[in-house]
This record gives sequence, C-alpha cells and structure tokens, in this order.
Amino acid sequence: MKKKYLAFFAIVFVLANIFAAQAQKVSDLVTPKDYFGFQPGSEGNLYTYSQLIDYLKLLDKDSPRLKMEQIGESPMGQAMYILFISSEENIRNLESYKAMNKELMLNPNLNKKEQTQLIEKAKVFFLATLSMHSSEVGPSQAASLIAYDYATTSDPELLSYFDNVVYMMVPNHNPDGMDMVVNNYKKYKGTKYEGATLPGLYHKYVGHDNNRDFITLSQTDTKAISAITSTTWFPQVMVEKHQMGSRGPRYFVPPNHDPIAENIDPGLWNWTGLFGTNMIKDLTGAGLKGVSQGYAFDNYWPGSTETCLWKNVMSFLTEAASVATATSIYIEPNELSVSGKGMAEYAISANMPDPWMGGWWKLSDIIDLELVSTKSIIKTASFHKKEILTYTNNLCKKEVLLGASEAPYYYILPAKQHDQGQLLAFVNLMLEHGIQLNTLKEDIVINQTLFSKGSVVVSLAQPFRAFVKEVMENQKFPVRHYSKDGPLIEPYDITSWSLPLHMGLKSVEINNPVDHLIAKLEPITAPADAINSIPSDAEYVVLPVDQNKSFALAFELMDKGQDIFRLSADTEKAKQGSFALKLNTKNRTLVQNLLKENGVFAEFTSKKLDGLKKLSNPKIGFVETWNHDMDAGWTRYVLDTHHIPFQLIRPDEFKTLDLSSFDVLVFPSSSKDILLEGKRKGSSGNYNPSSLPPEYAKGMGKEGLKRIMEFVDNGGNVITWGSSTDLFMGPMKINKGKEEEDFSLPISNIANRLEKKGLYVAGSLATVRVLENHPLTYGLEATANIFYRGDPTFQTNIPGFDIDRRVIATFPEDHICPSGYMENEELLAKLPAAVWIKKGKGQMVFYSFSPQFRSSTSGVYKFLFNALLLD
Repeated sequence: MKKKYLAFFAIVFVLANIFAAQAQKVSDLVTPKDYFGFQPGSEGNLYTYSQLIDYLKLLDKDSPRLKMEQIGESPMGQAMYILFISSEENIRNLESYKAMNKELMLNPNLNKKEQTQLIEKAKVFFLATLSMHSSEVGPSQAASLIAYDYATTSDPELLSYFDNVVYMMVPNHNPDGMDMVVNNYKKYKGTKYEGATLPGLYHKYVGHDNNRDFITLSQTDTKAISAITSTTWFPQVMVEKHQMGSRGPRYFVPPNHDPIAENIDPGLWNWTGLFGTNMIKDLTGAGLKGVSQGYAFDNYWPGSTETCLWKNVMSFLTEAASVATATSIYIEPNELSVSGKGMAEYAISANMPDPWMGGWWKLSDIIDLELVSTKSIIKTASFHKKEILTYTNNLCKKEVLLGASEAPYYYILPAKQHDQGQLLAFVNLMLEHGIQLNTLKEDIVINQTLFSKGSVVVSLAQPFRAFVKEVMENQKFPVRHYSKDGPLIEPYDITSWSLPLHMGLKSVEINNPVDHLIAKLEPITAPADAINSIPSDAEYVVLPVDQNKSFALAFELMDKGQDIFRLSADTEKAKQGSFALKLNTKNRTLVQNLLKENGVFAEFTSKKLDGLKKLSNPKIGFVETWNHDMDAGWTRYVLDTHHIPFQLIRPDEFKTLDLSSFDVLVFPSSSKDILLEGKRKGSSGNYNPSSLPPEYAKGMGKEGLKRIMEFVDNGGNVITWGSSTDLFMGPMKINKGKEEEDFSLPISNIANRLEKKGLYVAGSLATVRVLENHPLTYGLEATANIFYRGDPTFQTNIPGFDIDRRVIATFPEDHICPSGYMENEELLAKLPAAVWIKKGKGQMVFYSFSPQFRSSTSGVYKFLFNALLLD
C-alpha cells in the first residue's frame, strides 16, 4: 500500500512540475508592448506586416496553443499565413479535425449514427480575416493582442471555449497594402499631413476592390483566402473585419439590411443574426456604445470574402468607425449622422439602442471593439457547437436533395464555344471554387438539343448548390422598398455576376430530371488545358481571333522578337483579324511551350497565307491618377496577364511629357475633375480639398488636355471609357502651326437628361449589337454583353471639319438587360455604347462601359485588345 501511495505522489509531483513548466513558459511569452515598443492601438503607433508576422511566429514557437501555416502569397510576393488558436489538444489534432470538417461540409451520405459520432468529436472552426482594406488598420493592429491574450490566458471560461472551438486568424488579408498604408502614415507622422490618404492603390492592382474578387478569384491573395472555405479547411463560421466612415455608428454587426440573397438557406441568415445579436449584447455589456445592426450593409451580391455564405458557411462582416489611420479624431455631436438603409436619424433606435454621442475617437477604441467582438463570436460558437455542426451537415444533405429534386437540375456548357479558351477558364475557376464538374463521355440529346461529347455539366445536386445556382443563372434583382410604393432600396454594389454571361459562354439550364444523363458523365478532377501539337509539316501557326488568349500570345511573341501578322480577310483556317506566325526551326519549341502556357487552341497550316499585315507592339501610355484608381488597377492587371507592356503616366505629367514616343494613350474610368485638377468638385461646383498630400493632388490642367488633343491630331490614338470620356467632351482648342483651332468632338454624354426621365441602371449587364468586321470588333460576336452603370450615355452628332465618327456598338430596341436591374431601359434603345472618332491624323475610341470590369467581363476584353492594335 505504501508503494502505491509513493507512486501516486510521484505522478502528482511530475504532473505538477510539467504544469508549472508550462505555466512558466506561458508567462515568459513576450507581450506585444515589449516586442513592438508600444502598446498596439496607442496614439500614432502602427506595426508593419512583417513585424506582426515575426511576432506571431515567436508566439507560435513558444505556445502549444498556437500553430501558424503559410496559405499563399500576396500579389507582390509576401507570404500569407493563417494562425490557429485553440486548446493544446486541439492544436495537436488539427489534421484530424480538418478531415472531420470536410466530412461534415461535403458528405451528404452520413447516416444519423455516423453524423452523431462525428459531431461529438469535431470542433467548430471559426475563421477571421483581418484588414483586407488596408486603410482599415484596426483589426490587424488588434491581432497581436488577441493572439497573446489567447496564448497566455488562464481564464477557465475562455479556456473552456477553446475546448470546442478552433479560432483561425488570417492576420492580414492584404499584406502589401498594410505595409503601404503603415509606411505612408509614418512618412507624414508629425507633419500637417499626418493621417493623409495613401496616394494610389493599397494593393498591387485592385485596392478596395479586393473585396469584389471572390467570384472571379483573379488575385493571389483572394485565391489564398477562398481556398480556406472552398477546398481545404471548411470552417463553419467566418467573419471579415472592416472599418467604415467616421461620422455614423461606431460599429456594425449582423443582421444585414435588405435586400438579401434569395439562394441562401434561411437558416444561415438566422445563424448570422444570432452571432450579431450576441455581439451587440456583449459589446454593450462591455460599455461600448454606438453598436448598430440592420444598417447600411445589405447582403445580396456575392463577390466579397463573405461569398463563402453561398458555400454553407455562417459568414458575416463587422465594421468599425475609422480614425485618421492611427491619429485620433474629435467628433462634435452635430457632426454625427446616418443615411440610407436602416436608420434615418442618429438617435436611439431598434438598430442602434445605445448611440455614441461624440467626443474623441481613437484607434484604441477600435481595438476594444475587435477584442470584445472576437471573444463574443468564439463564445457563441462554443455554446452552440453541437447545433452548428449538426446544421452544417444537415444543410449539405438539404442542398444535395434540392439539387436532385427541383429545377434547375443542371447547367450544361456545350463543348464548342465561341472562345474555346473561356471554357477552359470556366472549368478551372469552378474547380478552384470547390465545385463538382463533369464532362460528357458521349453525345446526348436533352429536350431536343444535342450536346456533344466534351460538354461540361454542372449538377445542382452538390453541397455548394447555392453558389452554383447564383453564379450560373441570370440575375434578377429582388426589388424591395422602404415602404409600400416608397423609394427603392438600392443595392449596395452591383446586380449582375452570371459567369456564362460575363465570360461570353453558352450555357443551357436544364429544368427537368434527365435519368439517362448520369451514366454518360465523367468527373473533372484536374485543371483543364489546351492541347496543341505542332504538325511536322506546319508552315504557320494561326491564333484564332475569337480567343482572348490569342491576343495574349500575340503580344508575348512580339515582345520576344517574333514577327506577328494579322489576317486581313477570312481564310479556310481562321477569321479576319486572327494572328499568324511563320514557323521555323528556331521558334517551334518556343511556340509550342507558349501555346500551352497561354491555353490557346491554335490552328496550323502548311499552305502559304496571303493578306497578312505585320504588327508592331504598340507603345502604350497608361493614365492612372493617385486617387485610389481601381478601374485603372484592374486594367493594369488585365494588361499584365495578357503580356501587354505599357508606361504609367500620372495626369500632371501631361504638362511636360513628350508624347511623340507613344502610339496610344489609355484613359481608364476616372473623374474628369481629378484628371484635370487633381481634386473633386462638390455640389456647389467648387473644388473640395484633397485628402492627399499636395504633391499628389495635381491634374493635367487645360494645357495638358490641349497637348493630348494635339497628340491625336498628329496621328496618335486615345482609348477612353467610363467617366474619363467626359474629359473629351465640349469645346476644345489645339495649336496648329501658328493658329489656334477650336472644335468639339461629335459626341456628348446625355446621362443626366435620361436620369431625369427615369433611367436607373444598378450596375448591370447590358446587351449591345456590335458593328461586325470592324478592326475594333474582330473576334466579338454580333451581340455582346457589357457591364454598364448608366453613365456615360452617348449621343453622336454630325461632325465638323477634319473629324469623322462611327458607332461601333449600339443598345438594341428592347431586352437590353439580360442580368441585373434597370428601370426604364427603353430610354437606352438605339443609343451608342461604343464610338470611334477620327480627328486629324489620329483616332479616338469611346466606350460607355469598362471593357474589363473588375476582370469579370472577359467576354468583351476584345474591345480593349483591338483598340490597342488600331492603326
């Protein structure tokens, strides 16, 4: 008996020493204040992305409650990470729980016993992505405090939450932008421009629009985040942490305001509402005022990080009122206001029961909101662990059953498409989204339509059914009003995102069961690729003009010194405007490799090709302002990914820049006032002060515009679209020798007039009829779908001396809006959407739409590519 007691006490002694050692190790963890030299959230202090990651790596090394993994790279090459925080046991068993997540999210065939056993073992995974909009610094500055607190806490209540929950933190969603904003703040700290806006975009390409990329998945940081919910970890709960304007509520939590997406299961709205209700309760209980719900932010459109809502994740956002980066601001009570959805007055209301009434607002206040709201979400996830996991798998079962029992049942994309490369792009994108795809092993007739072998079949009977339906169908905006017959509740962002329409693909919706289809399907499990093998007797490779990637390859080959020609007429192998390259022993391997890399379905011929016109790589001047010019950033992305070189020009450079070295100037959509003066006009007609430092708040002035038009008159080309087109409307002057010429281009913007008549376009897809066989429309179909916002709206006039014009694309008489929302669309009937103008020796191309809108309208990229090659 004595030996037993001695053994028992020995075990207790060993365990006590182990726990003491662990406690000592926890207490030895360096605090954020000691590591950074300041308390995160303190006045005027910010750390950079690399400093944050280095600190988290240190915690990861020394704490058994943490584990950090790389998930990808930013567009500028910085490593992106996810930090897991939970109990020591959960961290040790992460891979096992990862497999359980996948089963619960994707397996509809679990029986009740299997489901119950899995739910008993599994944990709730809660993903938080921080500060994707880099000027919204608070969430990422709170990240170090959250990680340290959870790594060192001895609070038994909080520790019990982590028995049930694994917290997954992406410390910063946009590493490149975080460094840009922090370094800009430090540059001007202590000067009169402290807190000034970052000049340019806080991202390599897309700036604030990184929260609009979660369907297209164009950016590497977007891909890294999307994979977490689509193909790897499958968390059940997700929040994106944002900031908003300074003059309204202090914080926003769900539920959202109307309209909401109609393809989402009602239970998901209930769950996000529960998380929001608990947050406002906990935040208010902590003495934090000004928390709002049901205000400003709808949840109708996918494209943000919360697009995982369509993949059965309980996803939502929070928004904190901003400061001047890290500098406190003082707000007088009369300066507080609300507008639009959810609140008409800044006062006690159901959507903001405890208003903040003004005073100093500090970065530390934002940090407090982040600390309390994060803990609240973890607590709710822990309390409802069994319900959340049960709901997740039941929803998987429900979506699969709905897809098998109600229309639509399938979407089929025919094997033969106008742009064959777009079908490849679609397949690869959907696989990246975690969507189950199949291809036809043989021909089949469905509803009197023949679908050929190789057609792509997307079944709705799959767990992510809501996402499939959302991105495959034509959008019909759910019209809601503030009161009966009252004003329309306008959408927060856009109203069209149909992948087939935006990508220019044919897709057929199948609204009846097809029993004999399943046996003819073969799963697509790997990314698709174009298959090309150059025949030994081929003399020429022909790149069909129908394919976007043909343009990309033509530009790349020209950049590599190859002679590229364009067909001036249709041939047996290709259409007018297609590209041709003569093959030889030196370039065959190069061409073979680049065909594969670019995904071009090429044609080959051993016959001599006639009617070839040699191309030269145009010298492109690309205009981008310093005012967070997102459309310009998206355009740069499209140019870079299609191997099109350019030189960046800031508007004020036009006053002195030698334009004779350029062939074409490109003006993406930007405000005329910004381009001319570097500032915006207010409602009074006067220019408002810029939030940029003065060296960046400059425009081209009238002299710069005059020099641009002289460039055109002397033989240069200009491409302009969207708001930038206003720059070239109205009376203008140029110098011609010793004389000054007055003129106006034969085009005007009548958008204001049509708006007064009732035209309303809520960021929609519009159909246009294309002038065929014109150099600007090579490769386009007779009708095309453009993304349109209603302004500008063009009208042409009979031209004056030395000027000509042609309408290149026109709105049809009816059925203008195939996807999205327009009111009184008939006002657009027969009006121009694209116009070509000749002035002197040069040419100008006007588009009322962005030819690459957020890189989502690849079906009409050729409007841009052809314009660049215009001679």
